[in-house]
Amino acid sequence: MAFLWFKVFHILFVIAWMAGLLMYPRLKIYQLNGTAGDSLFTEMQLASVRLRKIIMTPALIGTWVFGLAMVAVNPAIISAGGSVWFPLKFLLVIVLSGFHGWFTAMGRKIDAGMSSVDGKSLRMLNEVPFVLLIAIVILVIIKPF
Repeated sequence: MAFLWFKVFHILFVIAWMAGLLMYPRLKIYQLNGTAGDSLFTEMQLASVRLRKIIMTPALIGTWVFGLAMVAVNPAIISAGGSVWFPLKFLLVIVLSGFHGWFTAMGRKIDAGMSSVDGKSLRMLNEVPFVLLIAIVILVIIKPF
């Protein structure tokens, strides 16, 4: 029964994390459209900081905690459906966590007015977490390997 509760909370935290990862770059794009000191810049800066601190980072932590808890109570899921899907899924989650860190660092640079990324690049990078999510969900549900 614990496994199912861990799974429920893992899925809920993944949903919140992905919402944050998809929204955060958009807020930073809007912030880049403003200039330091004007209301647009300030509002988007505050919104993105709140999003990161209240939703994104706690959801990242919850995703990892409940994901690892599922493995702890049922280590057999590592080898369920073949031996390749889980390590590949784990690797993609690490990459997704890296994107979280990169977005956070990039956001802090934008806040400080020292960003080297432009809005167009950020729009394209904004799609990467969703593509990773698609691959992760396919690996978990279909277990193609």
